[in-house]
Amino acid sequence: MKIIINGDIKPYYIQMLAMLFYPGERFPEGEAALDFRRAEIDVLHDGNGVRARAALTDGDRTETAEAFVPHGSVPENRISKIAAGGAFLKVCERLTGHRPPWGMLTGVRPARLAEELMQNGMSEIDVRDFFENVYRTTAGKARLAAETASVSRRLITEQTRRECSVYIAIPFCPTRCAYCSFVSYTSPKLLSMIPEYLEALLLDIDSSFELIRSLGFRVSTVYIGGGTPTVLDERQLERLLDRVVKNIDSPDEFTLEAGRPDTITKEKLEAAARSGVTRLSVNPQSLNDEVLRAVGRAHTVEQFYRAYDIAASCGIRDVNVDLIAGLPGDGYNSFCDSVDGIISLDPTNITVHSFSVKKSAEFKTSGSDVFDREGTIAAKSVDYAAERIMESGYLPYYMYRQKNTVGNLENIGYAKKSHEGLYNIYMMDEIHSIFALGASSVTKLLKYDKDGSQIIERMFEPKYPYEYLRERKSGDFEKIRLEKEKKIRKFFS
Repeated sequence: MKIIINGDIKPYYIQMLAMLFYPGERFPEGEAALDFRRAEIDVLHDGNGVRARAALTDGDRTETAEAFVPHGSVPENRISKIAAGGAFLKVCERLTGHRPPWGMLTGVRPARLAEELMQNGMSEIDVRDFFENVYRTTAGKARLAAETASVSRRLITEQTRRECSVYIAIPFCPTRCAYCSFVSYTSPKLLSMIPEYLEALLLDIDSSFELIRSLGFRVSTVYIGGGTPTVLDERQLERLLDRVVKNIDSPDEFTLEAGRPDTITKEKLEAAARSGVTRLSVNPQSLNDEVLRAVGRAHTVEQFYRAYDIAASCGIRDVNVDLIAGLPGDGYNSFCDSVDGIISLDPTNITVHSFSVKKSAEFKTSGSDVFDREGTIAAKSVDYAAERIMESGYLPYYMYRQKNTVGNLENIGYAKKSHEGLYNIYMMDEIHSIFALGASSVTKLLKYDKDGSQIIERMFEPKYPYEYLRERKSGDFEKIRLEKEKKIRKFFS
């Protein structure tokens, strides 16, 4: 698509909107763009507001539309985007007959927009109306955003803003799922690195918690993620958990992402319970064996049920179960059966992800085209999930979006009241600093300026386990460690 913009709008935003209607669209420049669709957007400011006009030509059809946004009706820093987005959405909808469920919203955190509106005095009903009428979302998505924001606001306090969380990465899996792009090691040779990796990580835990204590932070949540942390054997997992417990007194939440049912044993989860783990994830992704085989999950539905029974009986307070809508080979009825099956288990948390085609995932790199790119099935599926899960007593409490998600859909966590996953809220809403340990992890340092605005700085660990170990074996490692510590102390000074 050739895009011409006359006004103060960046082309990237219009490109993201265009891809909601034309998945995989390219945006060439110069003569190469002559055979492509053509869009022109004019953005005009006057004393009353901002008026945008959009024209889109697709083959022998051209549609035009206008949108006007008066001053004072929306935040001034978004007024031009909202006007241009509104006009461009109208012409795309007329040409394609498709209406994106999230309207003109392309960002990662739609619920944060709802939170900002509530902070400025809007009620939950007002926010829902604003999302529908201004951002042009569907009524269902407006409700999700508003309800998620309401729950998050209830759980975020001034005290939590002064605390921090810790993320610990175990980037190993027993096998690789075809939709996954996370840094995780699966071959026997690379899995053999686990003992050495664990030894380095234990030292990292000691030094990192010591730094956190010296900075005066209380650690409110700890999250051990992956990969698949339960790929560790019972003794290794117990050593990891015990080292965390040695360094912290009673966090509000201690999460272990068990993830793959084929890695779960009674002994491992009993060790987790003894160590004070309060939240566990057991993730089938689907309750359809054919779908599981198609996406490379090395477990069966029966194995999931067995793993869930172990999790439910081991004494850990909260159990989360993940599903993915729109997986290759998974139809609407099949996904609905999975939702109903999970609800019948009565976990305290259910997370519904939308299938995302990641750059380095097998489906993407192999050129496979077995999934529903436009997300029609996925959209119906997540709508069904939202309706059934909420009517079963769960509330949405955190939400995020990813690039290349089918249908421009969302990932959303639901929980029974008082069982929300706190780390997920703090991480997604960027409430406080997240100290991250282990290969591929990212520390996010956060502080508040005098005017209340956030200052954020990220620090990256080596991406791969062998790089992480090589850095720690190097003669310069102590220098590297002290330099990182110096930067962190300077940030909070």
